[in-house]
Amino acid sequence: MLGVNDFSFNEPVFNVIVQKREVVNMGKLSEKNIIVTGASRGIGAEIAKLFALEGGNVVCAARTLLEGDHPLEGSLQKTVKDIKESGGKAVPAAVNISLPEDCQKLFDIARSEFGPVDVLVNNAALTYFIPVKHYPINRWMRSWAVNFHAPFILSQLALEDMIDRGSGNIVNISSRAAVGPGSGPYGDTDSGHGGTCYGAEKAALERFSQGLAEEVYSHGITVNCVSPSQVVPTPGTVFHNLVSGFEDPRGEPPFFMAQAALLLATEPIDKVTGKVTYSQQLLSEYGIIDDPKGTGTDGSIPGSGYSQI
Repeated sequence: MLGVNDFSFNEPVFNVIVQKREVVNMGKLSEKNIIVTGASRGIGAEIAKLFALEGGNVVCAARTLLEGDHPLEGSLQKTVKDIKESGGKAVPAAVNISLPEDCQKLFDIARSEFGPVDVLVNNAALTYFIPVKHYPINRWMRSWAVNFHAPFILSQLALEDMIDRGSGNIVNISSRAAVGPGSGPYGDTDSGHGGTCYGAEKAALERFSQGLAEEVYSHGITVNCVSPSQVVPTPGTVFHNLVSGFEDPRGEPPFFMAQAALLLATEPIDKVTGKVTYSQQLLSEYGIIDDPKGTGTDGSIPGSGYSQI
């Protein structure tokens, strides 16, 4: 088994996977048609690369098509190039999933390029760390559109393909932010860290995941939700100062989230559906890592949150 210290945080996860092939059973997604949102960088890019390495036909969706189009490093161009250079199949889909018409456009692209969708990974996120009293209403609405409404719309579109075939997998990416601070009294937190909106969205996504899982169980479709056990050093989390940098020892290698998503997208329905879990907790259950750390691994989560159910 592998532990956290077996991975370098600044080592591209795709290279890690290639070097440590004993972790991955090749071909788990052979010829499956897959959509991964937020695939231009971070966790989404690593999931897209791993799913392609496992034989999937991956539609990589995000707003950033070309390198330099966004202030942060990463683009669909880069993700798709990495996949193709390693022998995988992928196409970019430059869409804004806060718009229902772009959600439909994404599925039109996927069906045109590869056919009906077998696996949907709702990973894209839009985060503003602003206290509620200062939160601009337009940003609030846009954040909910990306982080919660889009997974609903995209899941509904995916079910059009999955129900007809009696199979399919939806994986939603959540966050430790779904766990609330618990009841007061509190310390001097008047300035606030600004995570109330994002936490509420992720808590809603977790409840949505389990409810949808129950609804579509009879159709042979799995719906699961997974969060990182520790903050994953990505261009986004570094930008928001959630970690000090890519070498932050408090961080979790992105490989863990990619491998956790792979398990949830490939394990039999009676083993994983309606699961709301954490990356290292899940990987430890399957014997892929030892010495799990962070949220969901030691029973010491403070406060309340749907993720604890």
